[in-house]
Amino acid sequence: MGIITDIFLPLALAFIMFALGLGLTGADFLRVLKQPKDFLVGAISQIILLPIIAFILIKIWPISPELAIGVMIIAAAPGGVTSNILTSFAKGDVALSVSLTAIISLLSVITVPFIIITSLNLLDLNNVSQNISLTNMALSMFLIVTLPVILGMIIKKILSNFVLSFEPIAKKISIFLFVLVLIGAILAERNNVIAYFAQAGLITLVLNVVMMIVAFYVAQLLGSGIAQKKCIAIECGLQNGTLAIFVATTLFGGGVYLIPAATYSLIMFATSLIFVFIIKKID
Repeated sequence: MGIITDIFLPLALAFIMFALGLGLTGADFLRVLKQPKDFLVGAISQIILLPIIAFILIKIWPISPELAIGVMIIAAAPGGVTSNILTSFAKGDVALSVSLTAIISLLSVITVPFIIITSLNLLDLNNVSQNISLTNMALSMFLIVTLPVILGMIIKKILSNFVLSFEPIAKKISIFLFVLVLIGAILAERNNVIAYFAQAGLITLVLNVVMMIVAFYVAQLLGSGIAQKKCIAIECGLQNGTLAIFVATTLFGGGVYLIPAATYSLIMFATSLIFVFIIKKID
């Protein structure tokens, strides 16, 4: 993918995370202490349950190892920034959504490498995992994900008046960049997309729908309120597709590995909008 992979993709992801940082305050992190149960339910659903469900699916689904790894990459990704918007549409807990997106994105420097390496070992793909440096992966994640978020928060603190007017523009640019990355990835891998779309599309559709339903009822089982249940379900359904595409291209050279991230990113908005329409009426 050349220039797209080496330059545009990392910069696009960095800007998206920077824009996320511009919208954060200390209260978004302190909310963990104020709503520990709801935050833990959301975090466990996203970081633990989602990869487990994804792993079960790839073990019972007849797909190639490359697609299986791709599914685990999108499952390991944190929630996407658009989850906050859809949570608002669903009359869910937007503040909790922001906290989950922010903190899990920062934790992804640890969680994403761990989930991917663990998945490779459990799939007996040791020949692949041996070529991946956990340290290098974590460092790349820190530079492209964590650092831009921190930088955004610092700039918000220093230039609060400027950020007040620029943040809405930054969010629109982020959505535009995500669309460009997705289109670029699909066009660059169009032969693989056509060949593997049916396989990757079906398993990512099932993963997406099952996870939103599971997250909703797990939150209900653990006593979360209706607004919090809506938030947690949406947060687990909308993944950071740009980050997943970045990981697939950086670690595995793209190709078939990024197809699940692309199909999931296409599917998740349609399924999430339907899900929002259904749960919006629940009080």
